Amino acid sequence: MTLLKIKEFDPNYQDSFEGQDIKGMGVYTSADEKIGTVSDILVDEKGHFRYFVVDLGLWIFGKRVLLPVGRSRIDHSSERIYTVAMTKQQAENLPEFNEHKEIDYNYEEQVRGVYRSEAFLESSGFVNTACSTTAGATMVEPIAPPQKSDNGGYDYQQEPALYAFNEQDHQTFKLYQERLIANKIRTKTGEVIVGKHTETEKARVSVPIDKERVVIEKITPTNAGEAVILGADSFGTTEVTHINLYEETADIHKEAFLREEFRVDKVVDHETIEVEETLRREELDINTQEHPNIERRENSDFT
Repeated sequence: MTLLKIKEFDPNYQDSFEGQDIKGMGVYTSADEKIGTVSDILVDEKGHFRYFVVDLGLWIFGKRVLLPVGRSRIDHSSERIYTVAMTKQQAENLPEFNEHKEIDYNYEEQVRGVYRSEAFLESSGFVNTACSTTAGATMVEPIAPPQKSDNGGYDYQQEPALYAFNEQDHQTFKLYQERLIANKIRTKTGEVIVGKHTETEKARVSVPIDKERVVIEKITPTNAGEAVILGADSFGTTEVTHINLYEETADIHKEAFLREEFRVDKVVDHETIEVEETLRREELDINTQEHPNIERRENSDFT
């Protein structure tokens, strides 16, 4: 089965640990001696944790080795990983991890061989059920490596001592619950462009005007036909009368005036919308057998 770096399998793997990154955690022995740091995590094709890549800078400078997850215990509260019965001699016997080389079956068997060794099993308390006693002494026999699976690979479930997370007496379970976070996102819904333009129209206006004209009317005098005495210069005298005639013409011009005024502004209308979502919450399942004595305490201010 192909092994992948955890970030290759899930780039957002930290979300599963509330943002806590296992990479970078210190690795300690059961005696609280720091032996190195987790530089990476290897998972199988289904995302199951298989190995921690441990940089043994404090023990063996520049060497990185694989630590099967079954031989470790994660303490999230202290952000530490504890190894199970790891010694410096065993770390020196482990083959060095090189991320530029393919991790094949033979390399993993070299790693597993160290953890299956008699010295390792004896120091960690893992004893083969097929033990023999000689003169009252228990002989620890190394566990034989399991056979390859039908497809020629390795079945990690065959060796839970190496690849199953340890169930410790004081293991911490984290229960998660979802809650709604109400945020507002300001989005553009439209745009109003305000300007002005000029329209034309035909306008007519009526202007009354006066024109002067001369009217010559012939009238019959009241003493028509009576004899009159004329002077010597009555005939031949030129009489000229000048009469000025006037008329009005329309004087039309245009003028601009303020007709209307508009104020452009924005106002905010407030409203409340109801949003419904399904939330998840984890609860602890406790399965008991026979009649164990279990006391459940509440030790949290979170409600």
